[in-house]
Amino acid sequence: MSGAMILGCAGPRLTTDEARFFARTRPWGFILFRRNVEDGAQLRALCADLRASVGWEAPVFVDQEGGTVQRLRPPLARDWPDANAQRGGLRAIWLRHRLMAAELRAMGIDGNCAPVVDVAGPLTHPFLQRRIWGDDPAQVAARARAAAEGLLAGGVLPVIKHLPGHGAANADSHHDLPRCPLPLAELEARDFAALRALADLPLGMSAHVVFEALDPHAPATCSPVVLAHLRDALDFDGLLMSDDIAMNALAGTMAERAAGARAAGCDIVLHCSGDLDEMAAVAGASGVLEGAALRRAEAALAARRAPESVDIAALEAEFETLSGVDGLT
Repeated sequence: MSGAMILGCAGPRLTTDEARFFARTRPWGFILFRRNVEDGAQLRALCADLRASVGWEAPVFVDQEGGTVQRLRPPLARDWPDANAQRGGLRAIWLRHRLMAAELRAMGIDGNCAPVVDVAGPLTHPFLQRRIWGDDPAQVAARARAAAEGLLAGGVLPVIKHLPGHGAANADSHHDLPRCPLPLAELEARDFAALRALADLPLGMSAHVVFEALDPHAPATCSPVVLAHLRDALDFDGLLMSDDIAMNALAGTMAERAAGARAAGCDIVLHCSGDLDEMAAVAGASGVLEGAALRRAEAALAARRAPESVDIAALEAEFETLSGVDGLT
């Protein structure tokens, strides 16, 4: 039985201690960062070793949004523009993510923590602005849908984020706890609307954001009230992973953060630093996948499929042509 967590490792190669730890705790999946990447052969070997440590084809994730947030860069992947700089319409967005999926799969990676489904607005913090597809919820939903479908067609699981919406928050959750002061009716009409249109997608990531209209005390990741709203009012039934619990937005020990996220309703706890002592605390507090969380994890894995056969060179040429066209509609 898998542990209810996604974990990282410290460097470009799996250590003996890490391999033993993963074999014992059996995380459901893994996540990679720039510290884990040297070259293609090394990265493919690392992905294989991670999966071997748990004895099955566990998903391996990365943050490959493009632009500001992109862990794989040339020569392993092209330099993709930020979301707000992409041109060429919905077809270009689909092509971008189908090509991105081909790059990831070639390295052994089959999960991408993208697309961002937050809606830009006057309160959006600068750290998020360039990563957002637009300021209209319907357009954001359409563009994020194209991105997710491109990834799925290429055999990569998309993870929509940050749920139920980070656009109206007033801080960078890597450093501080953001708060959103908007009334619920305004959130429903704007910030949560894009998510409602994407509720059928297989995986999502929670927001470390306090939504004062729902719970003035706890961020969504650790709020049973907000996560119940996510499930019941916004209809999201995909596998929900926390955002990285090592981010400064959260308080308490790693064990307390992990336990809090699970108790609130996160199916999976995400911990990214690769620190073995921290991961031990997370593993001890996260529990195992069972019940509804296990059902959602199995449904997410069922969405992972072999890439459709395509002419990559032809898709690249079409993408280059479309990307020269202004607009994203």
